[in-house]
Amino acid sequence: MNVSGERTFQASRETVWQVLNDPESMAKTMPGVESFDVHDPTHWTANVKIPLGLGGLKMKVDMEKIEEHAPDHAKLKIKGKGVGAMMSMETSFDLAEADGNGCSMQWAAEVRIAGPVGSMGQRVIQPIVNQQVQQVLAALDREVQNAARGA
Repeated sequence: MNVSGERTFQASRETVWQVLNDPESMAKTMPGVESFDVHDPTHWTANVKIPLGLGGLKMKVDMEKIEEHAPDHAKLKIKGKGVGAMMSMETSFDLAEADGNGCSMQWAAEVRIAGPVGSMGQRVIQPIVNQQVQQVLAALDREVQNAARGA
C-alpha cells in the first residue's frame, strides 16, 4: 500500500528539519507510543499500541534512517512485529521553502502488513492507515509550531 502527500508548515525549513530529525520530537507524533528508545542518531525503537477498531495491536517498531541530505531529504526504514502482524515500511520526505514564508514537505510511504491483520485486505486497512497518517501530520504540525515558538 502506498500513501503520499504534501504538507505546508508555517515555520522555516531548518525548524521542520530539526523536528523531523529529532527522535524524541518524532516519538511525540506517533500514535500509541508506550515507550521510545534512541540507540544512536540513526536507530530508534518504539513500543506502540496501534488502534484497530475495538482493540489495539501492540508492536515493537525498529526505525533506521537510511538516507539523509540535510536540510531537505531523509528516508527511513521501519520494521514492526506484533502478535498477528508484521509491518515493513519505507518512508521519505523532501523539504523546500514554500512560497512566501514557511516550508513545504512532500512525503511518501510504502507500507506492507503481513499476518492475520494484513489478511484483512487493503479495503479494511487503508482507512486505518489514512487516519493514522492524518494524526501523525497534525501532531507533527504541533511539534513544528512548538519548535518555531521556542526558536
